[in-house]
Amino acid sequence: MATSDKTLDLIETLRSQGKSFCVATILRTADSTSARAGAKAVVTTDGVIHGFVGGSCVTAAVRRTALECISSGEPGMIRIKPGDEVVTPVDVDGVRLHKSSCPSGGSVELFLEPMRSPRTLLICGASPIAQAIIGFGHALGYRVVVAATADDHGEMPNANLYIDGFGLDDLELTASDAAIVATQGKRDRDALRSVLLSAAGYKGMVTSRKKIARLKQDLIPENRVPAASFDDLHAPAGLLIGAIEPEEIALSLVSEIVMRLREAKIAMAPEKLEANSPR
Repeated sequence: MATSDKTLDLIETLRSQGKSFCVATILRTADSTSARAGAKAVVTTDGVIHGFVGGSCVTAAVRRTALECISSGEPGMIRIKPGDEVVTPVDVDGVRLHKSSCPSGGSVELFLEPMRSPRTLLICGASPIAQAIIGFGHALGYRVVVAATADDHGEMPNANLYIDGFGLDDLELTASDAAIVATQGKRDRDALRSVLLSAAGYKGMVTSRKKIARLKQDLIPENRVPAASFDDLHAPAGLLIGAIEPEEIALSLVSEIVMRLREAKIAMAPEKLEANSPR
């Protein structure tokens, strides 16, 4: 069979682990090639090709393009032809061309489909507000991670991942992820410190201005966090919508997350914001 069970199992495993990868599928071939139409391979973020879509004349172009697709999040097609037939970087139909030095003279056309890991929403704590955030996170397509003491995990059902305490070193948050501290009195300092030191694109804390000022006075002199890290913190977090109930506060929080993480795109294309506004 063109797609082995091993390849399909790997795709499912990577998806369940929230990993980014790219699936390369041969659409068609011409003349002599070692792989045939329908063959698939998985390219992981380390550039390793799992599966078979051809020899070294093909794999270099597949690896390079697959990593580009993972980075951009956009699928793509490539056509690999004998070097003497490639005179432009793009074929007449718009497909990117790559040269092959293979003596067999075959051509291969592939479709590369990136499977990017879902954005992460980290919720620190198990307060009623923290509990209310979970549903919103899932609705927005986030991978929901809960960081709280083990005895509080039962208060936070349906998360994708649970962390005992607030050690986030293995989580590897990125600029597309969000982190909210909603501990509300239970190990606030530990949770806040970990979030401030993370690379999350949005960092917020459910707190009052008076309390965050006190936490800042505690953490900076102790050299537990750099003073500049507070510049990126939204505290008190959430948009001003008159929220009172935990669910309303959770709504204000996720609304602010969406707004902040989309700000760059909105600034580049303000007409899209207007188009999405209610009439």
